[in-house]
Amino acid sequence: MKENLEIYGDGENRLDKLISENSELSRSAAAKLIERGLVTVNGKNADKKTVLKSGEIAVVEIPEPEVRDILPENIPLDIVYEDADLLVVNKPKGMVVHPAAGHFSGTLVNALMFHCKDNLSGINGEIRPGIVHRIDKDTSGLLIVAKNDFAHIGLSEQIKAHSFTREYQTVVCGNIKQDGTVNAPIGRHKLDRKKMCVTAENSREAITHYSVLRNFAGYTHLAVMLETGRTHQIRVHLSYIGHPVAGDEVYGNGKPKWLAGQCLHAKKIGFVHPRTGEYLEFDSDLPEYFKKFLKEIE
Repeated sequence: MKENLEIYGDGENRLDKLISENSELSRSAAAKLIERGLVTVNGKNADKKTVLKSGEIAVVEIPEPEVRDILPENIPLDIVYEDADLLVVNKPKGMVVHPAAGHFSGTLVNALMFHCKDNLSGINGEIRPGIVHRIDKDTSGLLIVAKNDFAHIGLSEQIKAHSFTREYQTVVCGNIKQDGTVNAPIGRHKLDRKKMCVTAENSREAITHYSVLRNFAGYTHLAVMLETGRTHQIRVHLSYIGHPVAGDEVYGNGKPKWLAGQCLHAKKIGFVHPRTGEYLEFDSDLPEYFKKFLKEIE
């Protein structure tokens, strides 16, 4: 399905740069769309050097993505649990979950296709076989993969019903003194399409619970429970209350010198097995980058 983006002028940047900074497109990709006549300003095609005045809107037509062959790759997987219907994987920090622009190899899906052969659910299409839910590239930890559509549907229904246990641990900037809940809807940022934000406009319900594990000088170690599963939910909600995830360069205050990327780990996951009806729960150790950061801030 084609998607149209609205990009708002700032009176400063040329059109190709403006689109790049407010979408997931590179500057060269934005320029190509402009050259193809897929970007209009006031209903007319524009030049990439055009500077939109404040209040002017460019409409960008995103064409259908090209279907690419996703190839199996022999990439080691940390498999916590596996049976005929599903597997639970401990994803390392820095690994992309499924292929996308700029990441068509080295992803979790490439590794799963090698490990599982043709035994992956097809509900999410060729690009995301087996993927029931995602975690960000720079978030480490547990996620479930469905080997068939029966398992995929059963797991997805639990996520939709909020009966799926997902507990994360994170270190955030600043000190939080007591446990709490953030109940604030999340939607796409109006001006920066790469980001999500708390907004009442074109948004969905989002609920995040957190509990304080330990306070440090300038930081707090938290356990975080997701009741819903919106894109970037934990990062957006914690930034919204003034305590962004340490190392989060999109929603936070930059990167501490001891930390490469955000300090966020999907530590625990629990669900009812869609075939056996048994409740399963898995817990993963904090990765080395996380433990090292805790030592540095002690």
